[in-house]
Amino acid sequence: MTSSVDNPSESQSWPASKTVIIAGIVWGVLSLGFFLLSVVQPEVEETLWYLWGTYVAECVPFVAGVALCYRNWQSPKIASGRNVWLGIGLGILAYFIADVIFGFWEIYWELDPEVSPADLFYMVFYISLGVGMVLAVLSKRLSLAVWQWITLSIIALAGIALAVWIAIAQPAAAVELPEPVSSSIEVVLADEPEESAPAHPVPVWVDHLQATLEEFASPINSFYIISDVALLIIAVMLLFAFWGGTFARSWQMIAAAALAKYLADMWFKYAATLPDYTSGGFIEVFFVFSGILLAIGAALEFEISSRPRKSRRRRATATAEEA
Repeated sequence: MTSSVDNPSESQSWPASKTVIIAGIVWGVLSLGFFLLSVVQPEVEETLWYLWGTYVAECVPFVAGVALCYRNWQSPKIASGRNVWLGIGLGILAYFIADVIFGFWEIYWELDPEVSPADLFYMVFYISLGVGMVLAVLSKRLSLAVWQWITLSIIALAGIALAVWIAIAQPAAAVELPEPVSSSIEVVLADEPEESAPAHPVPVWVDHLQATLEEFASPINSFYIISDVALLIIAVMLLFAFWGGTFARSWQMIAAAALAKYLADMWFKYAATLPDYTSGGFIEVFFVFSGILLAIGAALEFEISSRPRKSRRRRATATAEEA
């Protein structure tokens, strides 16, 4: 039985790689402009519509990436191996589910936990994506030149140094205001309304779950930092493994996606040490770029793998004729 991608009429129902690239660029530019609102008008980060917008901007390219990876996994023609794209696709799907869960926690219940159930799926994302990328590297006979080993070592050391520096950074202390000395000030403070309760009461089971998960905050955060550095190193190895080859473009996109994810994660870890930081900052647009680049990489891989190839005999005959 042939797969659906072997049928031309069915394969035409999927968007061409050029369409995916154009749509990705447009979505990236629109997302960049949207996240710039947090720089032009910092108070916009506290609005509900902006918070919803950041989640939509991030989730859409990851949904597209899941669909395109599924297409690659179905195709027997995919050159880098179906298991490679199965791992990458499952990782992207896990990331999307994690975003939905964390968005529900943050927007619906107005919680800002250090650890939530979404972290389970974020961890699956790192593991599945890492496995897929490692399988891609192993599919090539990796033989690095001296300058490539030196470059890889420098990038690895820089990535580890940045991650360690952020890991040991202490949260900034809040500025303490002087105590009021006038009784009239005390009266004014007493008359101030209390903070409004969340629109949706938090269920008891959520509170118990949060208390349990808080015990694992330290190892989970360490896992994220180690995984970010590992993905960065694997991404560089991918670039070198497919350096100048037929499939260089697709894996350049995958490597760039891993780099964008690393930058966004490092910023998010650093921003967590700042007082009164809320999610949705400008640098978090790199999460969106990461999803876009993963989707483009999957589309390019399918296009290149689907091109007709000459057999060795035909290539040898053509070379003889030219001679």
